[in-house]
Amino acid sequence: MQLVARRFDTRQCVELSVEEGRIRRLAPHGPADGTSAPFVAPGFCDIQVNGYGGQEFSSPELSADRVAEIVRLHARFGVTSLCPTLTTAAADVMEHGVRAIGAACDRWPDVARRVAGIHLEGPFISREDGPRGAHPAEHCRRPEMALFQRLQEASGGRVRLVTLSVEFDEAPPFISQVASTGVVVAIGHTGADSRQIRAAVDAGARLSTHLGNGAHGTLRRHPNYLWDQMAEDRLWASLIVDGQHLPPEVVKTMVRAKTPARCVLVSDVSGLAGLPPGRYQSSGCELEILVDGRLVIAGQDQLLAGASRPIGVGVANVMRFAGVDLATAVAMATTQPRKLLGLDAPQLKPGERADLVLFDLADGELRVRSTIVDGRVEYGHV
Repeated sequence: MQLVARRFDTRQCVELSVEEGRIRRLAPHGPADGTSAPFVAPGFCDIQVNGYGGQEFSSPELSADRVAEIVRLHARFGVTSLCPTLTTAAADVMEHGVRAIGAACDRWPDVARRVAGIHLEGPFISREDGPRGAHPAEHCRRPEMALFQRLQEASGGRVRLVTLSVEFDEAPPFISQVASTGVVVAIGHTGADSRQIRAAVDAGARLSTHLGNGAHGTLRRHPNYLWDQMAEDRLWASLIVDGQHLPPEVVKTMVRAKTPARCVLVSDVSGLAGLPPGRYQSSGCELEILVDGRLVIAGQDQLLAGASRPIGVGVANVMRFAGVDLATAVAMATTQPRKLLGLDAPQLKPGERADLVLFDLADGELRVRSTIVDGRVEYGHV
């Protein structure tokens, strides 16, 4: 396969030769000015994907076939690796979900390659309104190592990221034990105070999950857990920059506080993403997709319950909101999430695996033209 595109990092026009799933040759192809060639970058890595098209990963109806379908469908968004994310549910439901994901990885090598790891966003989160978000209160619980080990074993060792509230007395020892196994621990859906945030980081927490969301509607001016996490240099932050979860000014402030090098873009795409506007019954409560695309708890328009826009929207938005360049924005959705998870960071150079996204950037929007996975065109055309 031969293709001509502009590098996302230098904007130089290059010719790529792809053979046997890898980039075999990459050479200059004249100036980029005035070219209609798309940009090319390593494929996006989205570490917070809850499902798609009416199917949640955290569901008793999940099957290996549906896992494979969802994982492959995300190629249309330029995503070549992702973390299937299970939100708070009954322990048996979560166990079923991780087993189905593991079965899909065992059955289809291409699915195994695209699953960067499983993300457990719960059930170890606050029951309190606000921090709990749309997670069902009846299944929120204190951190419990035995349950984590049960889910990790059921997944075949594929859990790579765990998000939990850290105000529980059990949180620091739990974090220490989980982190010692190589799993990344994140703070999220929490109402913790400054001391508890500091204790969690001292114990090994490394990430703030969707910083600024899963929080109280009204906070004490200072101190509060948002300032604490923004000021903590040992914490990375994942951000939902879909234009709905965080105002532009907040994104700009958070990116500047954390620095772009410690920021990761996520979509937080819900299992209802891709469906038309209307009301839908989820496992936790009734949800509604509004005409503008926002996914909310039904009957109001403020309490968001996941996202409906893909990660590429965040790449374009973070450039406008935070004033970062294209190379920096793309890194937040490609190399940095993989680095956080301890995975190889993809690069555009000969010998690298050909997991690529080709896209156009115009009028503040990123439009995926094609996605190449393991050297094969999985979406669009080249």
